Amino acid sequence: MDIWNSDRQLSAEESEFGRLSDALRVLQDTISGVRLPVEVAARARQGMEELTGLMKSYSVPEAVQASGRIPGIPGRAQALLPVVHVDEADELRLVGHVTFGRYYLGGFGAAHGGAIPLMFDEMMGRLSNAGGRPMARTAYLNVNFRNITPIDVRLRVEILFGGEEGRKRHITGAIYDGETVTADAEALFITLLPGQR
Repeated sequence: MDIWNSDRQLSAEESEFGRLSDALRVLQDTISGVRLPVEVAARARQGMEELTGLMKSYSVPEAVQASGRIPGIPGRAQALLPVVHVDEADELRLVGHVTFGRYYLGGFGAAHGGAIPLMFDEMMGRLSNAGGRPMARTAYLNVNFRNITPIDVRLRVEILFGGEEGRKRHITGAIYDGETVTADAEALFITLLPGQR
C-alpha cells in the first residue's frame, strides 16, 4: 500500500504543475553545477525575471497553493524537498529511495548536512500522520551523520514508526548507500491539540 501517493487521477493543472516543479529541480541542479560567462548569466537572470513576472499575478493563500499539496507528484511538487520515491509503505514502515542531486551538494561529492534532516523530517512526518492518525508536528529531530551521503547516487531510505505514548510518537530512520548507513535519525512528533495547526 502506498500511503503517500493518491490513487486518483491528477487533473491537467496538477500534472502540468508537477512537470513545472520537475523542471525547476533540473534547473536547480544545473545552476548549482555551472560557471557562466557574464552575458549568459545575465540572459538567464532576465529569463527567470520574466517567468517570475508571468506567474506572480497567480499568487494565492497557502491553503490553496499547489506546491506541497499535490499527492501523487514527486516531493508533493515542493521543489526544496529531496524527492523520496516510495517503494513499500504501510502505517508503520516506509522503504524508498532518494538521489540527492547537485543542488544539494555540500562539498566534495557529499550531500549538504542540512538537506539530510530536511528529507528525514518530511518522510518521518508523513509516516507519523499516516494510517488515519491525527496530525502531529515535529518536537525534535536528531540526525547522526555516520558516513558521507553521496550526491547523484540512488540511496535506500527506511523509516519506522516506533510507537506511541499519549500524544508522543517515536519515529526512526536511516539512509543506506548499499549496506553502509550514511545517516540515521530519531524523531519525536507530538499530536496537535484541538484548534492547533
